[in-house]
Amino acid sequence: MDIASWIGLFGGLFIVMFGAFLNGSLGGLVHIPSLFITAGGSYLCLFLTYPLSYVIGIFGIIARCFKTYDFGEKALVQKLVSFSEKARREGILALEEEIQDLDEEFMRNGLRLVVDGTDGEVIRALMENELNQMEGRHNNWITLINSWATLAPGFGMLGTVIGLIGMLTNLEDKSSLGPNMAVALVTTLYGSMMQNWLFIPMAGKLTFHNNMEAKAREMIIEGVLSIQAGDNPRILAQKMLTYLSPKDRRIIESDVMKD
Repeated sequence: MDIASWIGLFGGLFIVMFGAFLNGSLGGLVHIPSLFITAGGSYLCLFLTYPLSYVIGIFGIIARCFKTYDFGEKALVQKLVSFSEKARREGILALEEEIQDLDEEFMRNGLRLVVDGTDGEVIRALMENELNQMEGRHNNWITLINSWATLAPGFGMLGTVIGLIGMLTNLEDKSSLGPNMAVALVTTLYGSMMQNWLFIPMAGKLTFHNNMEAKAREMIIEGVLSIQAGDNPRILAQKMLTYLSPKDRRIIESDVMKD
């Protein structure tokens, strides 16, 4: 569970509500018709832009913002260096047994190409194409969430206009002008909150996850190609360590940079 996402979700809501409480307008923030117009209208408009499976599946993707993902960069470095050492001692074919136990499918497929004697350029092309396709799928979902973020304020304004029309048709009742104006403006608030409190931050979190997974796969590509080229394990380790933060690098550097 990603604690940071929950802090952002409830923390942002608390700040808005506490500010409204201090202003004496907390009770006016809840208006079901306004929420229906803003959230429901903007969501249904997504069906005009994306296929049915994407629009229905968006909630499962949003749930990913509240999960933590560890792509195990340090473990990847150690595993690739270990494979490199074994390949250098016993030959590339010795990796065939090791491949079967790998949980990481991307690495397993790459090393299988190496064991099969595939040319390095072909391996790079195949693995980079798979990486690009993964990023393309992720970006489609991120774009979908950004689209919802774009639509929500627009429907907030539509709700405000609808409220103003209702207010202007009843100008004779002067006492209702203030409350009706407040209700009309609530939809603008909802649209702005959906955009800035929910969807833009969620798209940012998913982009971060995508970048971290892409980096892990780039590490695998470089490691696999280094093994295929027969590089010294120390050279492979140096390549892999450049992907890590200084802190993580110090933790495993002594283990992978052996004489």
